[in-house]
Amino acid sequence: MPTLTKLYSMKEVSEHNSKRDCWVVIDGKVYDVSTYLNEHPGGDDVVLEVTGKDSIEEFEDAGHSEEARELLETFFIGELDPSATTIPEASSREDTVAKPKEWPLQYWAIPVAVVGISMVVGFLYLRKR
Repeated sequence: MPTLTKLYSMKEVSEHNSKRDCWVVIDGKVYDVSTYLNEHPGGDDVVLEVTGKDSIEEFEDAGHSEEARELLETFFIGELDPSATTIPEASSREDTVAKPKEWPLQYWAIPVAVVGISMVVGFLYLRKR
């Protein structure tokens, strides 16, 4: 018989984002890590930065040990409600994509140099004919 766990929306989880009340979502599971923040080896800021989203990528990138994974399970309080998750709006992607006008000079320097050198070589080649 399946175990019933409490379901939380991402909105509800994101409201718990302070040092005294901190919940994180890792791979669809919700953890109340409030009591562990001061003991976290990476500092409490690292954990507070990932509240309000599924932070499985950040958790995996940190290379947590098996012991850390077992410790995390002691803070389990429920699961993320899959029906309550929201899909980000398409406009939010536009904010993260740099437009060519915003690119630094180094992205323009090499293509411009190649075109300039090609034009000089072509001009010199045609001049000798």
